[in-house]
Amino acid sequence: MRILPSFAKAVEWTSELMRTSAYEVRGTRWQSTDVSTKPEMRMKEILNHSFQVKLGNEDIPALQRDIMPNLPWAEDHFLERVGGKPLNPGVQWRNWPWALSADKFRTEGEAFSHTYMERYWPKRAGQMLTGDDLPHLGIRYRYGDLNDVIDHLLGDPLTRQAYFPVWFPEDTGVVHGERVPCSLGYHWILRNGYLHTSYFIRSCDFVRHFRDDLYLSTRLTYWLLDQLRKKQEELGLLAVNAGPGYWIDWKSVQLGLFTFHCVSMHCFVNDWNTMYARVAV
Repeated sequence: MRILPSFAKAVEWTSELMRTSAYEVRGTRWQSTDVSTKPEMRMKEILNHSFQVKLGNEDIPALQRDIMPNLPWAEDHFLERVGGKPLNPGVQWRNWPWALSADKFRTEGEAFSHTYMERYWPKRAGQMLTGDDLPHLGIRYRYGDLNDVIDHLLGDPLTRQAYFPVWFPEDTGVVHGERVPCSLGYHWILRNGYLHTSYFIRSCDFVRHFRDDLYLSTRLTYWLLDQLRKKQEELGLLAVNAGPGYWIDWKSVQLGLFTFHCVSMHCFVNDWNTMYARVAV
């Protein structure tokens, strides 16, 4: 897998691949919308696009300068995502640059089919619709949330199970109906004093979403590491046990590699023509 020195270089490399290697896909649906009669909705796509970037020294302004997401929206929306409440629709969607497009996907009750706030804090998500006040249960166990990932890493720092899903089984049950998440999930693993992140996404629009997706997912790792340090301090621990004779002090843990894997990196043909000065045919 290619390791790039910065996110700016990752975006540059991705753009070059879009220019030289993307092929056309004539799909019939976009999100939950039938686009079979709309030639302008054709896509240019790269399949299984992956790279790695070293996250660096926890300098959030530097991260913002590197990725160049839509600010202040990206940071405001990130704070909404990690706010601990399963909001739907929330507030920040209205401030997104393409909010008018997003608004078309709200239901009569003004809710979306899903939000990242619901997926980050799913234990009581959707209860305004059901009237239920009990935490959601899975087949065997209760639902988990981001706090459970933090507790898991605190209790077992070297775990291989610190995976947080955004794609839920209910999304698999939607067939040509509602919108479903683009993100599949995040995996964190601590090795040799570095917290590494793998971000899996099924579909990403290079023009409208790529930079924001990079920022929101990397920013989540910054936040997660900060929460681990705060919780260790709240518990009055100098370090946490990671096995016989091995202790981890989360204050000394550094950010590691960020691995990005997208199954379908794409953009609309019209956007592709505009970016690369081609004439649409």
